[in-house]
Amino acid sequence: MNPAPARPAAAGRGCFVTGTDTGVGKTLCSVGLIHALRAQGLRVAGMKPLAAGAEAHGDSWRNEDAVALQKASEPRPEDGDVNPILLRTATAPEIAAQLERARVSPEQVDPAWHRLGASHDFVVVEGAGGWLSPLSDSWMQADVARRYQLPVVLVVGLRLGCINHALLSLRAIRADGLVPCGWLLSCVDADLAHAEAYAEVLCSRIDAPLLGRLEHGADPAQAAESWHIEPILGLAR
Repeated sequence: MNPAPARPAAAGRGCFVTGTDTGVGKTLCSVGLIHALRAQGLRVAGMKPLAAGAEAHGDSWRNEDAVALQKASEPRPEDGDVNPILLRTATAPEIAAQLERARVSPEQVDPAWHRLGASHDFVVVEGAGGWLSPLSDSWMQADVARRYQLPVVLVVGLRLGCINHALLSLRAIRADGLVPCGWLLSCVDADLAHAEAYAEVLCSRIDAPLLGRLEHGADPAQAAESWHIEPILGLAR
C-alpha cells in the first residue's frame, strides 16, 4: 500500500481527531474542540474529509456528523467544504466506496482544505472510524493527517477494552510518524463498572496531555468550557 504523497498545509492550521474505535464520540469531541477554540476568539471550522452514511435533506444528501461540525463552525462553511467526499452507504468507508463504485482520493479533498484554511484560523478534521480504518484501498487515516501536516487528537471511548485500544492506537499513530498532541476521554458507556479505575489507568499509561472529559449525554459545548486545550491552542497561534 503506497501512502498518499505529502503536501504542504494551507494557510489555516488544524488537528486531526481520531478514535479508539467507531462510535466513541469523535464528532461530539470535535464539536467540543471547535467551541473551545472559538471561545479563544479564533475562527474555527470542522471538517470531515470522507463520510460514509447519509440521509436525504431536500434535494441533497448529508451526513449527520458533517452537519454537526458545520453547525459548530464559525464562520459557517459550505456543505462541500465540510464534507468533500460523501458516500451514502453507512458502513466502513472502503466497503462503501466499493459498493457504490465511487472513486475516493486525497486530491478530492485538497480544494476544500485550502478554502477552509484561507477563511479560518484553525480546522478540526475528524476521521472516519478508528486510526487503522482504511478510507480506500490505498488511502489511510494517517495519509490525511500527514498530507495536511496535522497533529493528532485521540478520543478514547471509556468502555470495556479501552485501555488496550487506546495504547494500541497511540502506538500506531506514532509508528505512522504522526504526533499525538493530546487525548479526550469520552464516557460512552454510562453503565461501565469501575469506570473511574479505568480512567485512572488511562491517565497513568497515556503519555500525552489529557485535554478534557466528555460525560455521557453531556453537551459538548458546555463540557469544553472546562477542557485544558493549551496544547491545541498553541498550534492555532
